[in-house]
Amino acid sequence: MKNGMIEIQCSVCHSKLVSTKAVSKAYDRHRSKISKKHRALNVLLVVGDCMLVGLQPILVYISKVDGKFKFSPISVNFLTEIAKVIFALVMLLIQARNQKIGEKPLLSFSTFVQSARNNMLLAVPALLYAINNYLKFIMQLYFNPATVKMLSNLKVLVIAILLKIIMKRQFSIIQCEALALLLIGISINQMQALPEGSSRMDVPLEMGAYIYTFIFVTVPSLASVFNEYALKSQYDTSIYLQNLFLYGYGAIFNFLGILGTVVIKGPESFDILHGHSKATMLLIINNAGQGILSSFFFKYADTILKKYSSTVATIFTGFASAALFGHTLTINFMLGISIVFISMHQFFAPISKVKEEETRVMELEPVKSDNRSKDSKFINMTAGANEEASHRVDSDARQPLLPT
Repeated sequence: MKNGMIEIQCSVCHSKLVSTKAVSKAYDRHRSKISKKHRALNVLLVVGDCMLVGLQPILVYISKVDGKFKFSPISVNFLTEIAKVIFALVMLLIQARNQKIGEKPLLSFSTFVQSARNNMLLAVPALLYAINNYLKFIMQLYFNPATVKMLSNLKVLVIAILLKIIMKRQFSIIQCEALALLLIGISINQMQALPEGSSRMDVPLEMGAYIYTFIFVTVPSLASVFNEYALKSQYDTSIYLQNLFLYGYGAIFNFLGILGTVVIKGPESFDILHGHSKATMLLIINNAGQGILSSFFFKYADTILKKYSSTVATIFTGFASAALFGHTLTINFMLGISIVFISMHQFFAPISKVKEEETRVMELEPVKSDNRSKDSKFINMTAGANEEASHRVDSDARQPLLPT
């Protein structure tokens, strides 16, 4: 046990894993200590994420020539991972130079090897992200940018289910209703979104689109949840060192995809810069920025917050798509957006968090010792005597159970 978290050593790779419930509780304790500066940082992360996510479908759409991509989408993903690896290396060097005397050196061989073993789980989300990044381009062949953005919001619902199953995260009834509202809003937006009588790859367009949508929603949701668990389970490891492993795995998987393309299409497809333009270079920078911000969301914030911040980008994508490409903003789109924002407000409203706190207090209370239970009852009965009661319990018991 370390810092209140139960560590489990994998019998295969000998990496140290942490139980999901322990990760969730440790994260709750971390959130309870978040200062105003951290909250301001979270706001900046949300704003930056909204801009990058909102621009991404636009850049992908601009990159198409006659409705097709002249470049290999896998090459874009590979170059994106290389850009993120370079960023992680630069930031790791800066962090190592600013280390204080006595701290464990970040760039030592032993630290690197041990951290690599403990963070081997990052290979799972890296593989899933490699698949998802390719699916992003496929989706653009079926839907316009605004529709792709709205479809991606379905990930919030899938992520909530996975967080409850894998991370043991608790949600209040009001928050579950908010997620249901989100699904309704997206469904309204998608009414009559598919062209009729069209086909591609000898498969009816509607059937092919639905299949890709299911994969497009499920794969990145699994990646996000596994990424959050992997990053938080090794919370003491530098975020830049973890990113170096994550992006390194991603570069390897995408390079294997390029080699597979060479086998299928021939040696000429090995030219990873073939068909690229200024738009694709901007797309690579945008994707790299999204990946970097996502790692900070998953480690220091929350996956649900990350996906809801991406939802805010929908309105930007819709209006930008209408202004640049003449796509029509239908009444379904406007109604869907309205319901999505109502869902966001309801999910993060204080009234929904009150129910959540009551549920978690009931869940965590039996874990306390008998002495702490008595002290807790005493504190609740003697309102106004908090300062005196605080001397009767240790520092760990005085910490709030849940983030404020």
